[in-house]
Amino acid sequence: MDQILMMYYADNARKLHQMVDKILKKFGGLWEKDTDDFYSLANEVFLDAMDRYDGLQSFDGFLYSCLSNKIKTEITRRNREKRKVDQLSISIDTPVGEEEETTVGELIADDFTIEKELFEKREEGYSRRMQLYLSRLSVLQREILNLSSAGYLPHEIREELQITEKQYAECFSAIRSYRNVSVLLYN
Repeated sequence: MDQILMMYYADNARKLHQMVDKILKKFGGLWEKDTDDFYSLANEVFLDAMDRYDGLQSFDGFLYSCLSNKIKTEITRRNREKRKVDQLSISIDTPVGEEEETTVGELIADDFTIEKELFEKREEGYSRRMQLYLSRLSVLQREILNLSSAGYLPHEIREELQITEKQYAECFSAIRSYRNVSVLLYN
């Protein structure tokens, strides 16, 4: 057993790391920072394999089988955790409330609003950035923005402009899209 231990841990555990790298490559590889986690896991598996090894097969094959099973289980566990987090996430466009007229994004506290930026004029009128932003919007989108900044609720805006929920949602999405709003945020 001492000979096996020396063989796997010689040269900074090179043989053990090579075996782990081969298994990880089979599963599609990992980020470099995660590889260290699997090297630590391999140390635990190695000690367990040393205790359970019965000598009926080669130790290399036995260890490889143990490592492969443990690594596969750990990758599955990590992927399950990622899916669990994804299932708990929601879009900022998710409607809230009984009438579902408001979205999660509208409830997030922030001192920046397009409406506030729109009505903060400089002496010479709208800023260059605001003019660029407004030029990116369609006539309907500007009308929706104007009514929204005047305090109209979404259903009131749809009624006033005689548009469908889908048209309103598409226009409001364009009004708040990063592509359009980014000209207000950066010089």
